[in-house]
Amino acid sequence: MTLQAGLVVATHGRHCVVEAAEGQQIICHPRGKKNLPLVGDRVQWLASQDEGTIEKIEPRRNCFYRQDEVRTKAFAANLDQVLVLVAAEPEFSESQLARSLIAAEAERIAPVIVLNKSDLPLPFERAMARLAPYRAMGYQVHGLSIRTQPEAALAELTRLLVGKATLLLGPSGSGKSSLTNLLVPQAKAFTQEISTALNSGKHTTTSSRWYWVDSAKTTGLIDSPGFQEFGLHHIEPMQLAACMPDFAALVAQCKFYNCTHLHEPGCGVIPHIQTIANEGKISASRYRIYSELFAELSQSRY
Repeated sequence: MTLQAGLVVATHGRHCVVEAAEGQQIICHPRGKKNLPLVGDRVQWLASQDEGTIEKIEPRRNCFYRQDEVRTKAFAANLDQVLVLVAAEPEFSESQLARSLIAAEAERIAPVIVLNKSDLPLPFERAMARLAPYRAMGYQVHGLSIRTQPEAALAELTRLLVGKATLLLGPSGSGKSSLTNLLVPQAKAFTQEISTALNSGKHTTTSSRWYWVDSAKTTGLIDSPGFQEFGLHHIEPMQLAACMPDFAALVAQCKFYNCTHLHEPGCGVIPHIQTIANEGKISASRYRIYSELFAELSQSRY
C-alpha cells in the first residue's frame, strides 16, 4: 500500500483525525507509543479499511507547549504565530499573559496580543494601559469588540491571520469561543463531527482543534483548551531573560555573563527598572514576574 500525506486536525488520547490531501478526514492511530502526533503535524499515513495508521511524523518547525512539575501539555506544532486573547473585563492575569509569550519566544513563534471588549470604555482603557509595556517592547497589540462590532472584528482578525497557522490562547471569559465562531461559523458542527467520530463526547474540549478559516485552506486557526496554570519548567532559569524582549535588549550590558539580574553588581537590567524616581525601560510588574519565575524555575531543579 502507498503512504499518503495528511494534516492532523484533532487528537484525543491515542486517536487522531487526519485530513488527507483530497479533504476527507480519517481516524488514525499512531504506530508505537512514542512521539504521538499533535494538531498541526504533517504526517504520512496508511489506509486500513475505514481507518488509518500514522507511519511517520514529518519534522516539526516548532512545538508550543507548557510544562509543570508533573507533566508536559503540548498544544500544537508547526505554528506561524500564537494569538493570545485577553479581555478588558474580567481583568486578565499579566503573569499568565507573560508566561504564554515566553513559551512562544522560546520556540521562536511570533506572538500577537488581542484585547477584546473595546465596547467597555473604562475597563478597556485600563487594560490597554496595562499592555503598554508589551507594545513598547514590539509586540502587536490590537483592540476590538467581538460581540458589539463583529464585522470590524472579523476584518481585523482576518488581516492578522491570513495565510498563517495560528494557535488561539485565552482564559475563560476572554471571548475565545466567540472569536472562533466568528471566524469559522461551522466550528461547532466540525467539533461535533470529531466528537462523534472519536466517541469522546465532551472530552474533545480538552484538546486542540484545527479549523480552516478560508475555503482555499491557506489560513488555519487552532483552538486550544483552557488552562488555569501555565508552567514553564522546560525553560532554564538562566535562559528566561532571553525570552523576555525588554530584558533581552539589556543583558549585553551586564558585567558578568552569568548574571541573574536579581542582585549582581554591574547588572545591565536592574538600573532600568521603573520606580517612582526612575523612568526605566522595564516596568515594575514585568520585573516582579521575572523574579517570581526565576525563583520558580530554580526551585524546580532541586
